[in-house]
Amino acid sequence: MLRVALKMLIGDRVKYVGLLFGITFTTFLVTFAASYFCGFMTRGFALVAENGAADVWVMDPAVASVEQTSNMAASALGRVRSVEGVASAVPLALGTAEARFPNGRFQPFQVIGVDDATLSGVPPLENGASSAALRAPDAAIVDPGGTEDKLETPLLEADQWPPEPHLDAPTRPLATGDELLINDRRVRIAGRSKALPRFPPRPLLYTTFSNATRILLPERRRLTFVLATAMPGVMPGELAARIHARTGLRARASDDFKADTVRWFLNNSEDVGDIAAMLSVAMSVGFGVTGIMLYMFTHENLKQYAVLKAMGATSKLLLGMIAVQTGLCALVGAGLGLGLCATLGRFVAETADFPFRMMWFTPLLGGGTVVLVSVAAAAISARPVLKLEPAIVFAGR
Repeated sequence: MLRVALKMLIGDRVKYVGLLFGITFTTFLVTFAASYFCGFMTRGFALVAENGAADVWVMDPAVASVEQTSNMAASALGRVRSVEGVASAVPLALGTAEARFPNGRFQPFQVIGVDDATLSGVPPLENGASSAALRAPDAAIVDPGGTEDKLETPLLEADQWPPEPHLDAPTRPLATGDELLINDRRVRIAGRSKALPRFPPRPLLYTTFSNATRILLPERRRLTFVLATAMPGVMPGELAARIHARTGLRARASDDFKADTVRWFLNNSEDVGDIAAMLSVAMSVGFGVTGIMLYMFTHENLKQYAVLKAMGATSKLLLGMIAVQTGLCALVGAGLGLGLCATLGRFVAETADFPFRMMWFTPLLGGGTVVLVSVAAAAISARPVLKLEPAIVFAGR
């Protein structure tokens, strides 16, 4: 009888294709939305991921993520270095500054000041250039940070400002040797990096800690993070607990700080609500299309079900037939949706730098949604079959 159910389903090609379309669309949209969410969450802690050599991040006790920070006293660096189990500790400064381009245009940058001696945290540079150029006075490395067309300088020297801005002049990408003006200080571009894209997207400017202190507006405190490395045999979590107990500062292992940043975005980012709305729309559309198509298919085959029931088929067997039909559609549609999502997601991630990351649980989320939609659709379409009376059906015929 189950083979008969499959033949009934596949025999009606129009409704079979409609069912597959509804489930495929649901799987694709839910999985794509979840993968997009994972993508921008990953970009949210890109700064932590770039500094992979750091085992522990030390910060002000009120800091909960890399997105919202508060600076500490310079003495915090020495206090962390004095904790037992710390192999090394380097400073990291974060700040925001508006840079004036040679054509007069302003552009906000996130300034990242790395340790002068080790240059720890500087991402790889384009064309294999060396980050040692950062040690020159007022040198900096720029990165788009997930933005587009933000790092543009005038193509012609005649369009440089002063005496007056030339905002509509032809431009070219910033290159080594170009200059920016930040807080009345000239900053020379020493190269472009290949840093991880940020969320929210923003242009980045890497420089040494001492250079950052000079080009940023004066503050009593400039140190944002201390990046500590554990001695061999010391676990990052154990070292973080030691630093917190000894200094009173907040100390988190790198993986824990990534999780803290994700939680911060979940609580504070409006994009989380957008993702939830997208998932709700996907489930609603998938449920509507799948439910209607399966109900229409079942309703149009009531005569066949009546014949089977008159021949002795039980309600349990008829329900099994509907479950097999729904299961086949769910299995094939989910496979098509996941394959389409993986293919399209990889394409947009590579060509348009889209924040797409399909993690292990995103296909499970898409599959779970399909199960819910399919079960609900099967329950609706099974109702007329359970109330079926063969005599009434044949009399109406």
